[in-house]
Amino acid sequence: MGALNMMMKSEYQPQYAHLTPFFVDIKTIFENDTQSIHKARNELKIITLDEQKMVVKSFQIPHPINRVVYSFFRKTKAYKSYHNALRLINLEISTPMPVSYIEFYSADLLKNSYFISLYSPYDFTIREALHHKCSDYSDILRQFAAYTYDLHTKGVWHLDYSPGNILVQRMEEGYRFSIVDINRMAFREITPLEGCENFNKLWARDEDIEIMGREYARLSGLDESVAIREMKRHNDANKRVKNFKKRLKKVLKGDFSAPA
Repeated sequence: MGALNMMMKSEYQPQYAHLTPFFVDIKTIFENDTQSIHKARNELKIITLDEQKMVVKSFQIPHPINRVVYSFFRKTKAYKSYHNALRLINLEISTPMPVSYIEFYSADLLKNSYFISLYSPYDFTIREALHHKCSDYSDILRQFAAYTYDLHTKGVWHLDYSPGNILVQRMEEGYRFSIVDINRMAFREITPLEGCENFNKLWARDEDIEIMGREYARLSGLDESVAIREMKRHNDANKRVKNFKKRLKKVLKGDFSAPA
């Protein structure tokens, strides 16, 4: 594997067994590719493997304590991304088709890890509708609420259900929603009242919460006023926490100016 004591772990769907040589060399392939579509703690690149367009997600190398945790006590983010995707597809929930996850270990500790999925075309993320950048935003939000209700009836709780992680594609009839960044998920029974909390990371306007709340209430049987109230409550709480963290970060950097 190049470096001394380097070990590789991986899983892949059987139809992609012929890509094994690429999986073994994924670190070099990823580093040499220039088509980055997102770079923060983790990085995503569109890479063509054997004439198939794929998205490769490289996870940040964990700090020393987490290297131990992910090596011996918990499943890695790459592993969870792959297996959560398989589970979602089994539930007939749209997410990019998983191809493989790959982990590299040095001296028995996790170092580099990757999740590979097929590239899934989309027109925009739900953020565009929340920012009213499309004229049919109210229809999109209404159908998105129905999509979310479907997730909940199937016991799917996306722990990072934020605007950038919800892809939208216009279809001949309606819209196709697809979820990404799925390493943090729970699979459990979800009541309609609990389901209202899952909209909290959308940073939505009150008028948009009302659109989604009415549709979610209609489908779930929850009282409309209760659904809207709970969605707003959780949305406001999330905003307060995020704004507090931003102010705290500024203070820690020595910026004591009043928040905007």
